[in-house]
Amino acid sequence: MQLYSACQQRLKRSLRRKQHSVLKRLRKAKKEAPPMEKPEVVKAHLRDMIILPEMVGSMVGVYNSKTFNQVEPEMIGHYLGEFSITLSP
Repeated sequence: MQLYSACQQRLKRSLRRKQHSVLKRLRKAKKEAPPMEKPEVVKAHLRDMIILPEMVGSMVGVYNSKTFNQVEPEMIGHYLGEFSITLSP
């Protein structure tokens, strides 16, 4: 999968502490989930976090006061905020 150049640059500089903690909670939720069931929702305010392949299959609750989004393979390389619109048309 080819990432946009801005995403490539950002990943080369490494992830921040808050992003590491979200990944850690996602791993824990996946591990504790019963087989063949969705893991628990991990709430996060990080709309600027890039979706990594490790996050596929997880439930991430990006803050917009309404919905929870399941991370799918097509979302890799995009930001979490792109899939959680804050304004209604």
